[in-house]
Amino acid sequence: MGRFSRGWALTKLSFNVIGKDKEILLFPVISGIALITMAASFFGVYFLAFGLENLNPYLLAVFFIAFYFISAFVVVFFNVALVSCAMLRLNGGDPTFSYGIKMASGRLKYIVEWALLSATVGLVLQMISSKSGIIGKIVVGLVGFAWSVATYFVVPVIAFEQVGPINAIKRSASVLKGSWGEAMISNLGIGLIFLALGIVGLVPIIVGFVIGGSMVIIAGIIVAIVYWLCIAVLATAVSGVLLTALYRYATTGKISEYYSEQVLKNPWNL
Repeated sequence: MGRFSRGWALTKLSFNVIGKDKEILLFPVISGIALITMAASFFGVYFLAFGLENLNPYLLAVFFIAFYFISAFVVVFFNVALVSCAMLRLNGGDPTFSYGIKMASGRLKYIVEWALLSATVGLVLQMISSKSGIIGKIVVGLVGFAWSVATYFVVPVIAFEQVGPINAIKRSASVLKGSWGEAMISNLGIGLIFLALGIVGLVPIIVGFVIGGSMVIIAGIIVAIVYWLCIAVLATAVSGVLLTALYRYATTGKISEYYSEQVLKNPWNL
């Protein structure tokens, strides 16, 4: 089974979990709405207060950093809620939206700490990259990739083990050592699936330009944007469910009824 085929198999199996608990889709939807609302509020307030003609780059930077930290918190909070519901379903339970929010709220301290650390690392890497040459950007890119790999299981670790950010990173790396093949190949496979689905979104735009006319083109763009937003929600939900299944398998050796051992184990042979 190739990477694309594996990704398709994992996507379908993860959809089986989501089909049982469609409220899982609400977490990325609400997270996205919250981020858009906050962005409009943060920068809307700034521009209303100071106007375009009085832009202060330092004050704007403060607004951006504040938004960056708060958005990191929102993303982590709803991801913790999502994996909490996914884990309960994989263990045979029947989660609700309120259950996920309750679980995330009970880990608020750890979520805030991790959001602060992850946002700080992200900002520092962006600052270094923006001031570096090609070699520097490559090095920063590699460091960023290593960071993403090492922190792959941080969200479920926070959700189910309730530890601080440093211990969460150590634990994530430890879990990854025993399942890095499954995690990396599975993540790549699903990434390929949603990349292919994302490319399909170009069709209405192309059709709009072929037919011609400003209204048709605008309609094609709107359809594409709505489609991409739906794909983003599905990708987040599927990735969260799979992450939970991989974490569960790596830490307990248990395979849920929704996944087969062939899919989760020995990824290089599939």
